[in-house]
Amino acid sequence: MRPHDFWQELHPPATFDPQVPHTDFYPATLDDGRQLQLPIRPLADGTQALASLIINQASFAVQDALAALLAEKLGPFRPDIIVGLPTLGLTLASAVARALGHSRYVPLGTSKKFWYRTELSVPMSSITTPEQVKRLYIDPRMLPLLENRRVVLVDDVISSGSSMVAGLSLLSLAGVEPVCIGAAMLQSERWRERLSSVHASWPGRTVAAFSTPILAKAEKGGWSA
Repeated sequence: MRPHDFWQELHPPATFDPQVPHTDFYPATLDDGRQLQLPIRPLADGTQALASLIINQASFAVQDALAALLAEKLGPFRPDIIVGLPTLGLTLASAVARALGHSRYVPLGTSKKFWYRTELSVPMSSITTPEQVKRLYIDPRMLPLLENRRVVLVDDVISSGSSMVAGLSLLSLAGVEPVCIGAAMLQSERWRERLSSVHASWPGRTVAAFSTPILAKAEKGGWSA
């Protein structure tokens, strides 16, 4: 597949077999059986790889489908307001809020405006940009939207869990504990330990449209689940 062809189409159930080795893509399977081709990104050790999702490069149809699936899973938590993590989580959070019938959402950011308060910020890094340590901010003018509300914190992908922990820490500084956290994709199981270090309940309060495993290099070539 050409790089710009990924994330553009949802395929019917059982179009691809996720159990056989794949060379260029891994077929993630959504809860309703539809499948999404994700590019495979080898890790530094050369023996493992991850399936990748860049949601702001996905077609609108795929974005809407993932947002709808996540919104359905968030429904039982009765969210009043969605909070989005930068950068790619903002694309998903906006779509999820609309799918839930909300009129707005609250975006967190890494760009400090002059009216932001340093005490309402935390360090933040991610698995895709580990060399960059930024600060995560919340616009203090948005705090009334979160007070005494059922808040859900959303990111596009939860992988190591570090970005989500930063988001939880920032909301805690603002006196807010989300009722749930959500993502389009849970990438492997590595995030569980990091979120459990914040509170043992968080893995059980984490939902996603789909999940993907760590892939291992196959003996005859390609990558297998």
